[in-house]
Amino acid sequence: MPKDKKEKKEKKESKSKKEKKEKSHKEKKEKHSSKNKDNNAMEVDNISPVTTGSTPTVTPAEIKPDKGLIVHYDLRALIPFAQPLASEKLTREIMIVIRKAARQRHCRRGVKETVKAICKHQKGLVVMAGDVSPMDVITHIPVLCEDHEIPYVFIPSRADLGFSCATKRPTSVVMVVPDRKNEDNNLEYKENFEKCLNEVKELEQSMLR
Repeated sequence: MPKDKKEKKEKKESKSKKEKKEKSHKEKKEKHSSKNKDNNAMEVDNISPVTTGSTPTVTPAEIKPDKGLIVHYDLRALIPFAQPLASEKLTREIMIVIRKAARQRHCRRGVKETVKAICKHQKGLVVMAGDVSPMDVITHIPVLCEDHEIPYVFIPSRADLGFSCATKRPTSVVMVVPDRKNEDNNLEYKENFEKCLNEVKELEQSMLR
C-alpha cells in the first residue's frame, strides 16, 4: 500500500510540473505575440499615408535606379595605361548608358565576350576599369580597339562598372553594342549613347595632340 501511495504522489507531482511548464510556455507565447503586434502597429504608424489625387506620392519602387548610381572616382589605384580616362561627370553618364543597355541585353561583359565582339566587327563603345589587377588581363584590348576603329575609355572603378551592368561581381571590361538593325530598341539610351561616344572621341583626339 505505501508503494501505491508513493506512485500516486509522484504521478500527481509530475502532472503538476507539466501543467506549470505548459502555462509558462503559453504566457511566453502570448507576450511574444503582443510585442510583435505592437511593433507592427508602430511600423504602420510610421508609414506616411498615400494621398489620392492628381499628384500621388512616389514610393521607393517607383524611383528610377539610375538616379541612385554612386561614382567612386578614386584615382589612387589606376593602372599606368588608363587613357583616355573619363571625368567624373562622363563616368556617371557612361554608367547610366551601360545600365540601360544591360536591360536590353546590349552589353558584352568580361574580356572574352568583349574580344569576341570586337573580332566579329561589332561596333559600339568599350569601357574598361582603371583599377584592374593584374593589369595584363586587359593590355591587349586597347590595341584591338584601335585596330578595329572602336572607341574605348577607362573609368576608375571596376566595382562601379560591374554595378552599372547589373552584376554583383566587379567587371574589368564592358562593351556596349547597340542593336543597329532595330533602331527603335535604342530609343531608351540612344541620345545618351551618342553623347558619350562624342565625348570619348574628343578625349581620344586630345590624347593624340
